[in-house]
Amino acid sequence: MKIAIDAMGGDHAPAAVVAAAEEAARAFPDDTLLLFGDVNQIQSLLSADVPANIVVKPTTEVIATGEEPVRAVRRKKDASMVRAARAVKDGEADAMISAGNTGALLTVATLIVGRIRGVDRAAVMVDVPNLNQPGQVMSYLDAGANAESKANYLWQYAIMGQAYQKRVKQLENPRIGLLNNGSEAEKGTPVTKEAYQLLSQDDQLNFVGNVEARELLQDSCDVLVTDGFTGNAALKATEGAIDTFTKALKQIFLHNGIKGKLGGLLMKDLLKRYFDEIDYESLGGGLFMGVKRPVLKAHGNAEAKSLYATIMQARTIVSSGLYEQLSEDFTARYQAEKAAKTNDSATAE
Repeated sequence: MKIAIDAMGGDHAPAAVVAAAEEAARAFPDDTLLLFGDVNQIQSLLSADVPANIVVKPTTEVIATGEEPVRAVRRKKDASMVRAARAVKDGEADAMISAGNTGALLTVATLIVGRIRGVDRAAVMVDVPNLNQPGQVMSYLDAGANAESKANYLWQYAIMGQAYQKRVKQLENPRIGLLNNGSEAEKGTPVTKEAYQLLSQDDQLNFVGNVEARELLQDSCDVLVTDGFTGNAALKATEGAIDTFTKALKQIFLHNGIKGKLGGLLMKDLLKRYFDEIDYESLGGGLFMGVKRPVLKAHGNAEAKSLYATIMQARTIVSSGLYEQLSEDFTARYQAEKAAKTNDSATAE
């Protein structure tokens, strides 16, 4: 497969991007990694024995973090992010990755790569480790693409999240939860109340009801549906809680004298395995759902380890055929709804 990478996006670009790309290229020599960016900077960072499956695509512009997304994408046609998206659009690459401006990445995902027909809004989906079930994840969506949502958007997020968990994570019957301020069906805003009804009436979804924020680390569901503003806040709170828990556990062993150090030594292997399993950076980045091909957003401050994980994530998603399935399913839904409206109009006449 071929993966297009914005080599200039992110706080540690292009050095971290190049390091991750070289590692991935050596691990998977049959893949091709297309690095879009400043050719002089990229080549100065590549090893003398750079793998032949790394291809540098020279660009002359970069979209900075603080730029207005739509304007930047329209004006900077030769930006590394725009060119990477164009490669996916034109079939030169199977997926793209960037750690750059999130708003700009959403713009290129929807305007250049294109939204699937029948999907009302693209959403960002991010996986978070399940502390109760190491090795499993909870998928948050929307995690930041749309600050406000309609009930129908939330229902579509659930459909996309379910497909992801089934196809990529191999869960037979993933549980769908709606983030809310109470477990009762009548709790929440008008949007969440309407979304609750849509989700509960869809017999193709394993909807388990409302999920409160305190339940996010308690194996409450496999797909958490919410608007982008709330989802992003919940995501950062969850990641912060995992970081705090990890640091607190380490402090117990490091600052409790000989007993603590002895306990830590005895549990060293178990703790390492557990910390590896709950390390959210090893899961990769955010995934734009609802667009025609995989577009992945690495953390803005991602180092080489996290970027490598994002490349591995892209490989898994491309291989799964998830986006082809979503495109087929939503297009079929769109055509069925259009046909039904046409029939209703004809009957009314």
